[in-house]
Amino acid sequence: VLEKLRSNFKAFSVRITDFLWLWFLVQHASKQIAADKQYKGIIDCVVRIPKEQGVLSFWRGNLANVIRYFPTQALNFAFKDKYKQVFLGGVDKHTQFWRYFAGNLASGGAAGATSLCFVYPLDFARTRLAADVGKAGADREFSGLGDCLVKITKSDGLRGLYQGFNVSVQGIIIYRAAYFGIYDTAKGMLPDPRNTHIVISWMIAQTVTAVAGVVSYPFDTVRRRMMMQSGRKGADIMYSGTIDCWRKIARDEGGKAFFKGMSGVGSGSSLGRRNCLPVDQSSVSSPIF
Repeated sequence: VLEKLRSNFKAFSVRITDFLWLWFLVQHASKQIAADKQYKGIIDCVVRIPKEQGVLSFWRGNLANVIRYFPTQALNFAFKDKYKQVFLGGVDKHTQFWRYFAGNLASGGAAGATSLCFVYPLDFARTRLAADVGKAGADREFSGLGDCLVKITKSDGLRGLYQGFNVSVQGIIIYRAAYFGIYDTAKGMLPDPRNTHIVISWMIAQTVTAVAGVVSYPFDTVRRRMMMQSGRKGADIMYSGTIDCWRKIARDEGGKAFFKGMSGVGSGSSLGRRNCLPVDQSSVSSPIF
């Protein structure tokens, strides 16, 4: 019973921090909240959101997140095995270390980018629903997942659901390359990967997650901002494209803006992901995200 309660509390806390993390990334690009009404920090968010939007707002967009999870995992590992055959066929990890390392980077990055093609609209909807401000249904832009997908498609076409896709591919390649590449390479260089001490496996998993997250974080910031562009017309459009988004964030908000939400909120949001990394290698040989 205690273990079940602990698990439920962990899922509850991660979902809230995930919501807060998204808000820190996109509130500057939201047309529903004025500059002087933007959230100043974690405490400000936790206090104001239940009052202004209702407690259930913390779970806005969660359905899209749940739906995309399983196909994402299946596609990642299915494509990763295929790409491994392409990039690592005939490579000896002991005598060709750097080629083995590069092959793992390439296979992990290519697998992540390919799977993203299939699940991106769900990730897009998750972001837009989480950032949809309002306490009553009439105050919100979208009534739910289906409404979000339909309205954006009618407004901008299928292209609207893939806003920010280019920078997403760049970020996912970098993230997955580090995630799969470094993890698999580190485990592969151990004498007996399947019987590695749990502490060593845990340390590798934490290091891989942290490094991959830091390196790819600015790309995630830009892609979330670009997602907020869909459905806008004329003067409401903030960025003319991905490069313009990078430039304006750096110019108007400074370099630190690319890492908003990473300290505190971002680390809490990634807690669940880190806990999903396997330390028992008897059944799984790659990390799960």
